[in-house]
Amino acid sequence: MRWALVKVCLAVTAMVVIAFAVPLGLVVKEMASDRAFSDAERQAATIGPTLSITTDRAELLKAVLTTEPGADDRMAVHVPAAAEADRQAVEIGRRRATRKDLETVRASGRASISEVPGGSALLQPTALSAGGRDIAVVEVFVPADEVSNGVTTAWLMLAGVGIALIVGSVAVADRLGVRMVEPARRLAGAAHDLGEGRLGTRVPEEGPTELHSAAVAFNSMADQVVQLLANERELAADLSHRLRTPLTVLRLNAASLGEGPAAEQTRAAVEQLEREVDTIIRTAREQRPQTQGQGGGPGAGCDASEVIRERMAFWSALAEDEGREVRLAGVDRTVRIPVARPELAAALDALLGNVFRHTPEGTAFAVDVHHSGEAVIVLVSDAGGGIADPRAALARGGSGHGGAKGAVGSTGLGLDIVRRVAESTGGDVRIGRSVLGGTEVRIWIGLGGQRPKGRGHRVGRQRRGVSRRAAGTRFRSGAGPNL
Repeated sequence: MRWALVKVCLAVTAMVVIAFAVPLGLVVKEMASDRAFSDAERQAATIGPTLSITTDRAELLKAVLTTEPGADDRMAVHVPAAAEADRQAVEIGRRRATRKDLETVRASGRASISEVPGGSALLQPTALSAGGRDIAVVEVFVPADEVSNGVTTAWLMLAGVGIALIVGSVAVADRLGVRMVEPARRLAGAAHDLGEGRLGTRVPEEGPTELHSAAVAFNSMADQVVQLLANERELAADLSHRLRTPLTVLRLNAASLGEGPAAEQTRAAVEQLEREVDTIIRTAREQRPQTQGQGGGPGAGCDASEVIRERMAFWSALAEDEGREVRLAGVDRTVRIPVARPELAAALDALLGNVFRHTPEGTAFAVDVHHSGEAVIVLVSDAGGGIADPRAALARGGSGHGGAKGAVGSTGLGLDIVRRVAESTGGDVRIGRSVLGGTEVRIWIGLGGQRPKGRGHRVGRQRRGVSRRAAGTRFRSGAGPNL
């Protein structure tokens, strides 16, 4: 829009300048020519009184030399011969016009301009007697440069003024275009930011009337979106709050189960479920704004190693019951990631739950954590039969068939949870063949909001076993599943 406005203004101004400058230039040229010939006619008229008194050559020469063109050898006087007056022809000065032109002027009695080499000649007839039969002709030579004297300077001035007008109009059009385009750009940028989840984005309500109205409508829409999301969070909190009553009944019933491993596991699961409901209620009511796609907003990160150790403690205890070998590596140091703790736990539980759900008992699995400086990679591997169609497995609601994460009947929601967690940090999820022979799910978690370099890098593994006795102890202390 900005450049279109500049082009239109340039074309219009150029047309106006041409429409006025060209005729004005021609007028200037014509005025210069009229000035030169008027001056020549005035000089020729000064010889008239002398011719009316005498035709003596000496007197005429003296009169011619007293004039400016006569002194420059640009004036000539042509007196015809007359038998009755006993007068011979007199020629004073240099003749440039042809004899034919002189006779034509004598016959017509009117002044004339003839083209001669180097310029033009003004032929002015002058009567020598009262009857007007004897006519002398005064010739004044006007050089070509005198006819166009000052025309070039005037044209250059006109061209400069025209260029200045065009440049000024383009500058004004550009400023007007900026005033029109900038609000549109801000509106487009705000719409893009709002689409990426920055709900606090607003547009200054300024600019032309139409864009001002659009900015007002956008801000109103953004406020409505924030209000709708707040209502959704409140609804989620209310629905979660309604679960407290049946959870209380379930906890009381679990307390009456007596002693034993099954009773302890049931009570731990109920306590974990109760904690998760409380977390949902708190998270929904906090209504923290999302920033740049980072899960959980500013400061909503967690220690990935701690969360993975905690979840593996629970799943290792279950693995011991089914005779599965468990390996864990890379969680011996703190690894901060921009993912909320419940989201990472939910993603890990989804993957490990799929291992237990879709592989036979006794199938080994492992979890590796690798920190590359700009990303954290979590690898969940198993020794099952693998996934026949990894691409379909990553699609929500179409997990594919067979393997640890793509068995028949799977909805694919678990992998969708994992994918959303990874993509919220600028990372991704990939499925491949693990070194154990089954499926390997690689979760790439970006630490800077951008996809890390070297995505084809193969992460080395250093596995170590997890004490099943310690895992069982931690499980019995209340580390239940995040279902």
